[in-house]
This record gives sequence, structure tokens and C-alpha cells, in this order.
Amino acid sequence: MPASYAYLGPEGTFTEVALRTLPESATRQLIPMVSVPAALDAVRAGEAEAAFVPIENSVEGGITTTVDELAVGEPLMIYREVLLSITFALLARPGTKLSEIKTVTAHPAAQPQVRNWMKSNLPDVIWESAASNADGARLVQEGRYDAAFAGEFAAARYGLEALETGIHDAENAQTRFVLVGKPARPAAPTGADKTSVVIWQRDDHPGALLELLQEFAGRGVNLMLLQSRPTGEGIGNYCFAIDAEGHIADRRLGEALMGLKRVCAQVRYLGSYPRAEVDPKDVSAPRAGTSDGEFAAASDWLARCQDGRF
Repeated sequence: MPASYAYLGPEGTFTEVALRTLPESATRQLIPMVSVPAALDAVRAGEAEAAFVPIENSVEGGITTTVDELAVGEPLMIYREVLLSITFALLARPGTKLSEIKTVTAHPAAQPQVRNWMKSNLPDVIWESAASNADGARLVQEGRYDAAFAGEFAAARYGLEALETGIHDAENAQTRFVLVGKPARPAAPTGADKTSVVIWQRDDHPGALLELLQEFAGRGVNLMLLQSRPTGEGIGNYCFAIDAEGHIADRRLGEALMGLKRVCAQVRYLGSYPRAEVDPKDVSAPRAGTSDGEFAAASDWLARCQDGRF
């Protein structure tokens, strides 16, 4: 029996389309799950080798369900990321007219990407959220809603037709997906990598977040994402999910993480992995004073000073 990848289902989601862009997906059993937590729990329970889930979109930012699930529970690690351009189609049962639509459904992350289109074309329609865009299409097939926003490719799977295609409020909208598995040694650096962590402050005080960010800034590490998430321990208690350029094997990033470990209540490492669609040749060289060689030279200098060899 082939190894399996769990993903946010049912069949016909953008997640499945993005997953199938991975060459190894052809040799895996692909298992649709009802939710992101279910997909990640399948990995934790040993029922799947990895889970493939959305984590960020260019319109609304982080997919909070995924971020929150990775921040708690048995640790998991990100191994790959995939970017997928997103446009929606309005799917309905055959014979339905646009003027007949009174209810629509889709995943909550879809709403900000079609809100203005709805305001212009379906101003009085009632929106209700679905577990995924494809699940919304399934619910339309069952007659529970009049139409769903989903990928046009889902129409044939659920016996629907596309009343409108190419729907998007923001040009070049993309969603980022990640392949998540059990923790292991990260792959070797490629020169175009990203590292993800979640950090918890030790205490709340003026400048606390600035102190944490200075661990990166002082070492020339660029941040690609920073979002706060409630810890569930009361109003004002937050942790921070961070994506940083670089690999944990890079001296500047490794030292930044050590600095965070010293001053934070908790640091959860989520993995170092290749950045999607970025050629290492196109990545700028580290700022002066932040390359691995310069960190090594500074360390050697300190050792000589400590030995009296100025």
C-alpha cells in the first residue's frame, strides 16, 4: 500500500489541485479530510505520512486555523510550500439563472476574495460558510444552497455548471499551501529558504515585541510574515507566528533563534524549507556583516581574544 498524504477535502478543492503539483503526489495515496485539524491529526496519529493544507493567502494573510493547529499539540514540521494562483467560479445546478440565486456558500477565506463581485452582482444574496470550497459545491449539488464559489474544475466533479468564471476582487491572488509531517532533520539549505516559528513572550512589558524583533534585525534576518494569535489565556495574551528568510543552518538565523530561546517563554520551530518559485540565483547576498563567513570570523576573533592572541 502506498504512503498517504492527507489534505483538506473533499475532492475538487484548490488544496487538491496544489497538492497534485508535487511530483511525489503521483506515488502517494491522497486522502481527503473534512478539515485542516483532521488532516494534521491524521499525521499525528500515524494515519498519514504528511498533510497538505493552506496556510496563507495574499488577500487576507494567514489561515488562522492552520497556524493555530501548528502552534499547539504534538509538534509537526513544514517540509515544502506551494503557491497557487486563485480565481473563483460561481457554480450552480444546471439550469439555474443568476437572478434565481438567493444563497451562496464557500470556505470563509474565499469571501474576502469575492466580496466586491458579490456586492455588484448578488447584493441581496445570503452567504454561509462551508468547510471548504469543494464542500460548498457538494452542498449545492445536494440542494442545500443555490450556488457556491469554488474552482471551475469542481463543476464536473459535482455535476454543476459555472454561471460565471474568473471571479476575483484582487489581481494575482495566491494561496500558499504547506506539506507538513512529523519532525525530522531539515533538508539541506538551498540558498532560497524560509524558516517558520511560533514564539511566546515571557511577560508583557513596554518594548517586548521590539526586543523579540531585534533578535532578527540585529543579525540581518528579513521577516516575511509576522502575525499575532491569541493564546486562549485571556485578553491581551498573544503568541507570534513568524516566517523568516533563511535556513536554521545559516549562522545569522540560527543565532537569532538562540536569542529568542533565551528571552521567550517558548519557541516552537516549524521547519526550514525551500521557498516556492524562488531561484537561489535570484536571492540577494546577505547584508555586510551577516554572512556565515563573517559570523565565523567574528567567533574566531573572540576566541583569540579570550586566549590572549590579539
